[in-house]
Amino acid sequence: MNFPKSAGPRDLDGDLAWDRVRLSVVIPVYNEVETVETLLRRVRDVPLWLEVIVVDDGSTDGTGELLAKLEGDLIDRLISKKVNQGKGSALRTGFRHATGDVVVVQDADMEYDPHEFPMLLQPILSGKADAVYGSRFLGGPHRVLLFWHSVGNRLLTLLSNMFTDLNLTDMETCYKMVRRELLDELPLSANRFGIEPEITARLAQAGARIYELPISYHGRSYAEGKKIGWKDGISALGCIVKYNLLSRKAKLWVRPSIALWDSEERFGLKLNDRGQVP
Repeated sequence: MNFPKSAGPRDLDGDLAWDRVRLSVVIPVYNEVETVETLLRRVRDVPLWLEVIVVDDGSTDGTGELLAKLEGDLIDRLISKKVNQGKGSALRTGFRHATGDVVVVQDADMEYDPHEFPMLLQPILSGKADAVYGSRFLGGPHRVLLFWHSVGNRLLTLLSNMFTDLNLTDMETCYKMVRRELLDELPLSANRFGIEPEITARLAQAGARIYELPISYHGRSYAEGKKIGWKDGISALGCIVKYNLLSRKAKLWVRPSIALWDSEERFGLKLNDRGQVP
């Protein structure tokens, strides 16, 4: 499927045509030389009009050199940091460079399947949502999770929900897909994994309509390279309190009059029963 290199004029009715909706994929990378190229090829295999932005967060294992070779082929924009500053810092950098209509976060560790992007886009393009979360706890196929890791995720989500008055099942999910106009308005400041509760708090404060959809998940073990640990969980507790009570809050978002409407026929996609492109 061929897509235009730049967005054209709006339809006469003010809608943005399916084939002119650009998805910016922001990929923070730190020491993922074994997986990042395979992940990028999976992303590029998704039949959507993509802008792939990779932020190398001070990798020291050869990842940076590999990414430099892939720029222009699998990567549209590569930003390299000299020192590691954390996932939140990398994401905020990537968000500032995103030019698409919708932005999604994609980790480089192969735990999440980018072929689920079309499914996640549906609520936004149909005008039902401003942001979509892919939940690992809504029944999608997944590798069996570590018990305490799963418990920690659920407890953090519960605490976040108590402050935001949302009913999420997976606040810590990587797959957060947001309309760029809304994302640009969120006052984000977290540098590490606290970016997850911060994005959620800011979306709630902005009055965003959030959908959750089940996704597949192939979690890594620590022996396989998983980086987040119990210290990050403790830090997340403080971040939930900080971004909901103590720091500058997001302004209520004024939703644009122009919507991204769903039109499967115009886009030419046929999804299977899991909302994926076969």
